[in-house]
Amino acid sequence: MASLFLPTTLSATSNSKTTLSFSSSLSSTPLPFRRIPISNPRRRYSSAIQSKIREIFMPALSSTMTEGKIVSWIKSEGDVLSKGESVVVVESDKADMDVETFYDGILAAIVVGEGETAPIGAPIGLLAETEAEVAEAKAKAAKSNSPAAAAPIPQEISNPAPAVSPPPSPPSKAVYEPRKTVATPNAKKLAKQHKVKIESVVGTGPFGRITAADVEAAAGIKPAVETSNVASAPVTSSPPKAAAPRAVSASSPAPIPGSSIVPFTTMQSAVAKNMIESLSVPTFRVGYPVITDALDAFYEKVKPKGVTMTAILAKAAAMALVQHPVVNSTCKDGKSFTYNSNINIAVAVAINGGLITPVLPDADKLDLYLLSQKWKELVDKARAKQLQPHEYNSGTFTLSNLGMFGVDRFDAILPPGQGAIMAVGASKPTVLADKDGFFSVKNKMLNHAPL
Repeated sequence: MASLFLPTTLSATSNSKTTLSFSSSLSSTPLPFRRIPISNPRRRYSSAIQSKIREIFMPALSSTMTEGKIVSWIKSEGDVLSKGESVVVVESDKADMDVETFYDGILAAIVVGEGETAPIGAPIGLLAETEAEVAEAKAKAAKSNSPAAAAPIPQEISNPAPAVSPPPSPPSKAVYEPRKTVATPNAKKLAKQHKVKIESVVGTGPFGRITAADVEAAAGIKPAVETSNVASAPVTSSPPKAAAPRAVSASSPAPIPGSSIVPFTTMQSAVAKNMIESLSVPTFRVGYPVITDALDAFYEKVKPKGVTMTAILAKAAAMALVQHPVVNSTCKDGKSFTYNSNINIAVAVAINGGLITPVLPDADKLDLYLLSQKWKELVDKARAKQLQPHEYNSGTFTLSNLGMFGVDRFDAILPPGQGAIMAVGASKPTVLADKDGFFSVKNKMLNHAPL
């Protein structure tokens, strides 16, 4: 059954067919709730007021993105925008991307400035349809940016503090004065020994019962039990005071003089998060030496034609995965394997301030020269932070090469969602012995693969 109340979002759905966008419509004036007669359902559509102020939301540029950072605003407040025109540059956890507008209008207000971050779906700007709505949009932006309403909350929390004051409870332990003398047998025995009138002793036991300690106190004798308790009290209370500074110093060590704290960038935070997730995945590492004389000779032959060693390694890994598809699979739930139909080789690339893995799709099907050309394009886009999400998050097998830096072996970190990564070291001359006992010098490369 349809609702009898006019929804405030009706105008947005009737004005535009586009629903999956970073902009949504907001009514310029609040729509009153009105009861519509059931006999005339058409009236609920004809009475809707078209909205003319839209919010520009922080878009989700990747599946792992939870918040975005405004790199720069391409347009300024008051600029007239056309549909499909770039408005703002947003930094995701992997790249910087231009965000386009899906509507025509005027950029009335910028809610999130350059260098600031906002969660996915949060408004970052307001788009007005005409000049008449610009002032109203700016007023809404100023209202949303003023969190003064949240200030009284700490004051309200501080007020109940005096109410939580239960000191009146100690007075309830008033000395009970029994109507008749009640004492334990041991107390009566001690009273006779120390010649203490049992009637004059004030009992501190249950219901005013006189205990042996009460008799000894009346006789002026300090029991050994009490002295041991008194002596142990300061001993037990002093260690916590000494241990407290240790805990504080261990949790927050004093900074080294002259040091400075630099927070992570968005990309560095994403890399750190992936590393933590990777450490929770059970893995085992396999290493194998490879004689690379033939590989080095082939590389020297195709290098003048623009083929890189990375392209050769990616092609070789892809052809090996064709023969061993289980290495190209993943196990995410611990109960089943997911076999990937495509062999997409992701290669780790260090860029300014972080690390990214551009993906060579269908590396087993591409020609070596086309694969090398595609790789050069991906590296240029990666260093310019212009990679699209499908160009860095669709890998099924990762390759990490540090051989160009002279590193002969290292442990690569398994990317989340993949089954294996291969760490490639440098090819170096090594003295080897054959089966007949003859020595020779050959180039050898060490490969390690966390699986």
